[in-house]
Order: sequence, then structure tokens, then C-alpha cells
Amino acid sequence: MRLATYNVEWFANLFDDQNQLEMTGNWSARYKVTKREQAEALGVVFGAMNADAILIVEAPDTNGKRKTVPALENFAAHFGMRAREAIMGFMNDTQQEIALLYDPDVISAKHAPQAGTTDVPRFDGKFEIDLDIDATRDQVMFSKPPLELQVTTKSGTSLHLIGAHLKSKAPHGARNEAHAMKLAIANRRKQLAQAIWLRARIDQHLLQGTSLMVMGDLNDGPGLDEFEDLFGRSSVEIVMKGQAGNLYDPHADRALNTRFGVAPTSARFWIRPEKRYLQALLDYIMVSPDLRTRGSVWRIWHPLDDPECWANAQLRDALVAASDHFPVTIDLDI
Repeated sequence: MRLATYNVEWFANLFDDQNQLEMTGNWSARYKVTKREQAEALGVVFGAMNADAILIVEAPDTNGKRKTVPALENFAAHFGMRAREAIMGFMNDTQQEIALLYDPDVISAKHAPQAGTTDVPRFDGKFEIDLDIDATRDQVMFSKPPLELQVTTKSGTSLHLIGAHLKSKAPHGARNEAHAMKLAIANRRKQLAQAIWLRARIDQHLLQGTSLMVMGDLNDGPGLDEFEDLFGRSSVEIVMKGQAGNLYDPHADRALNTRFGVAPTSARFWIRPEKRYLQALLDYIMVSPDLRTRGSVWRIWHPLDDPECWANAQLRDALVAASDHFPVTIDLDI
């Protein structure tokens, strides 16, 4: 069975208020890529992956007019995908939902938010933590509450899946460089608090012996920015490692142990002032120890680094046009 995580840049912009694909020549949110070109590129990528379930990060939004689930199911129907049913959890107000597209013939999925406790609230609640070491507990909320699903495969394997999209806001409204740094540090603290909250939920599951998969865009990685030295650990390290045991992702593990070598990457961004691309490892599929032993094989569908993607010109071009992130998949015997 193949599961995937895929951050589709501004997927919402490809749909109208009737949740239908806009296959037009108008510009998408991708630079010099039309809505038709991005949609068709996504069709090629999803077809090539042929995954049984795909966590969509930055899924089409749910608001007063539009709905995530019918938009994704219309997309799947348009391209004849096996993964044709969609499910989401708590909606947010960022125009970027978290949802799962899956093949109902091989898996079932239901929204399964865990009952909150004082120390580990539900993901749509508020988490209390001292962010700035002033002996006062601050309240932290997810701008995009993680999606918690109970997944059961046709063979009877049951697992808990958590889809996450951690975010550290840009220092908007900064008055000067010093103020921008102050805001950036405060926002970074909030992101790390979200990672601590997520890790607390992971510890609960591992202590119960739950088969667990955590996937999505953590917007962070070892050695990614200057704040790592300030705070000691990245969000990825916090989520992967804890008192109840560790999760495993080979790409994250390699990056954590490769300070000066070449690390895997899953996203590619144009840095306008420097006139170059920045590549980073932001997308992960982390699994509990029992799932790791189930014939697990990970893959980043990077058009420049993966030999099969590079050799297939149509797929290579589609991956570049579809999003600034590339899919990550795991194959499991479940």
C-alpha cells in the first residue's frame, strides 16, 4: 500500500465557488503557470504516484461558499483517480485546509480527534506553555489544526494518522530590523510550541501501543535557519524524538546526521533577491517502530534528484509546474 503527503501550492485557487476545477488560461498562484497548466500537471503527478491515500497539505478551503471535500472529489473524478473520496477534520480560516484523498476500495478513514486533557488538549483547543521563560503560561493555538484519522486497510490493519502543517508566521508589521527579529523569534517560539503539543499527542499514542503515522509539512528541518542555535532543536527533532519512543523518517534521520554533507530535499523556492533557488527538506512521513518493520520504502518525488522522475520528461515538467513542494510517499505491507 502506498501513502503520500503532498503540499499543493494554493490548490484553492484552481476551484470556483461551485467547487469545480477552473481549467482556464488565467494565471494560477504559480509563477507563469496557468490554472489549466497547474491542474493538468497535478493530474500527471497524482496519476504517476497512484497512491492509495494522499494527505493534501494546502487543500482547497472550506468557507461560506466553497467546500474542501467536494472540490477534492471533483478533482479526483476529473482525472479518474482511484483515491476518489476525501475527508477533512477541523476547518481553519487560512484558505489552506488539511485533507485526505483515499481509495475507499482499499482503506476506510474516519475523523478521530483525541479527547483533550488539561495538559494535552484537542488540536482545535488551546495549549498552555511558557513561551518566553517569564513564569507565565501562554496560550497557543494551531492556525491549521492537525488532521487526526483512524485508518483501516482492507487487510485489517488499523493505524492512527496525523496530518500536520506547522507554520511560523513572517514578521508582518515590523517597524525596523530589530523589531522584525523580535517578531520572528516570538513566532518561532509559537511554532516550536505547536511541535511540543503535537509530540505530546504522539507520546500518548506510543504509550498505548498505537500504530502511528505522522505526515505533512513541518516547515522546518535540521540546519534550516539561524534560530536552531537559539532554541537548540528544530520542530522536526521535537516531533520525532520523545520520552515514549521515537518515530522514524529516513530523510529526516539522514538530515539530522548530515551537517556538512548533502541532505534530501522536498521543496524548491525562488529567492528573488539572491536570484537563485533554495531547496529544503520540509515534508515528512514519520512512522512508529512497528510500521517501520512492515516493508517500509520511502521516496521523495523530486524532479531533479529522483532518477525515474528525471528520466520521465512529462512527469519531471509536471512536478515543477504543479507546486513548490514535491510529494513524499511510503510503501508499506499493510
